[in-house]
Amino acid sequence: MTSFRRWFLAVLAASVVKAEPVQDPDLQLPPSASIHQATVKELFVTSYEAYQEYAWGHDDLLPVSESYFDGRNGWGASIADAMSTMWIMGLTDWFEQAVNHTANTDFAISHTFDTVSLFETTIRYVAGFISAYELSGGQYPVLVEKAQDLADQMAHAWVRENQSIPYGFINFANLLPTIATTNIAEAGSLTLEWNRLSLYTGNSTYQTLAEKSVQYMINMPTPLPGMPAQGIDPLTGDPVGGYVTWGGGSDSYFEYLIKYARLTNTDDNSYADAWLTAADTSVKTLLRSSTVDDWLYLADYDDDQVIRHVGSHLACFYGGNWILGGKLTNNETLVSIGLRLTDACWNTYASTATGIGPEGFAYISSDGNFTGNTAPSQEQLDFYYAHGFYITAPDYILRPEVLESNFYAWRATGDPKYFNNAISATISFKKYLSTTVAYTGIYDVNNVISEKIDDMESFWFAEVLKYLYLTFDDPNHISLDEYVFNTECHVFKAPPAKSHYGSGSEPQPVSSQPFSPMSAPLPAVSPNPALLRSL
Repeated sequence: MTSFRRWFLAVLAASVVKAEPVQDPDLQLPPSASIHQATVKELFVTSYEAYQEYAWGHDDLLPVSESYFDGRNGWGASIADAMSTMWIMGLTDWFEQAVNHTANTDFAISHTFDTVSLFETTIRYVAGFISAYELSGGQYPVLVEKAQDLADQMAHAWVRENQSIPYGFINFANLLPTIATTNIAEAGSLTLEWNRLSLYTGNSTYQTLAEKSVQYMINMPTPLPGMPAQGIDPLTGDPVGGYVTWGGGSDSYFEYLIKYARLTNTDDNSYADAWLTAADTSVKTLLRSSTVDDWLYLADYDDDQVIRHVGSHLACFYGGNWILGGKLTNNETLVSIGLRLTDACWNTYASTATGIGPEGFAYISSDGNFTGNTAPSQEQLDFYYAHGFYITAPDYILRPEVLESNFYAWRATGDPKYFNNAISATISFKKYLSTTVAYTGIYDVNNVISEKIDDMESFWFAEVLKYLYLTFDDPNHISLDEYVFNTECHVFKAPPAKSHYGSGSEPQPVSSQPFSPMSAPLPAVSPNPALLRSL
């Protein structure tokens, strides 16, 4: 019996059905927390001061060239993404400056020639404004007005009354969408934000449109039970290919299923049940452990129904999402898996020369090392045998997902290793990401003298620094039992939680079948939506 099988059966037997909070009620901050929190705030202040000087009103600061880039329609994406973090950090003067900028920006037109991304605009601007409105106690209704201006234009992504899936991009000049396929993440990650917008405007249209899209995807035929294909055609509603992943293009669709159930406390169990079905399928089909050090990953399942042993920084949100979902559904097996997924993702940080994780990686499991690309080089194999993964894309573009899962693990367990992980990341960021005016990404995380990437993404403000700051913060401040985080780390206040989420009076443990790596491709399966599993 493999070590994973022994572990899986042990936690399965130990699962206890009881209502419990997401956060460890006995969590205590170490005495050094305030020192590390001040360091993170310093990173924010230094970065934002540089943004104010060299890129004010634009989307991104280019720290190396001391210039700016407008990749999000020129509305000031860094301002929108920074607002909720400013409020949490107590930077109220800057917050009011950001509100004034927002109030004087016309969001009915794009300030660049680019089309408008439904997904990116929703998770950054709409979410940033609504979260800032909530956090500030409703003092600035203009934030809701501006979010509504954006959503009113983006609602044209649904071009027919009976169309369930929106197009991904809209031309604000003529309100016509770009006719092209989209993916389930872009079409299925609107519910949190558009629900809050409906709440504060009294207009249910936004919530209805967002829910319609997700409900369609929950009930559509899928390559694996509860797991839609990554691509989807808004014109026909048909899947495009059969690629299944927790990574980019699918990630936040799965992320939002359980989060929407929590934010709304809805009696409609379809969202939580769909998430639980995806988790159950993943345990049976996608979980893979490395042949070195037994690190646990979620594999991809490709168009040819073959497992790909690949991972990404972007996909590393899944550890935190499984911890949250396991807590909300009273399933300690899923929590335990989430913690192991988080540890494996942190290992991608701990194993590099800079202490920062790469954009993409791969691994070898008992069923091989197929990734869909070329076989690993000797250098990659040497790295694998030392660390249990090898790097396939060495850059770091200020992504937050590993720190996100680490934050959930810290708040859920109080295990000091997660607190220390955050300290390590903070030190590495300050040492290896600094430029003359701010911080930025690097091209090679395994090279301590790597060339810098000349772009400070707005999610540096929204996500990376917020997750680090909250890791070092009083756990009762922005508690995971009181707030739901959108995929850009903007927070929304949730009502008191139910005893558990999903159908059935007593949630059952995840599949009783022990994990067994696939030795051959599985046939495609189309689930019966009426039989969605409650775990």
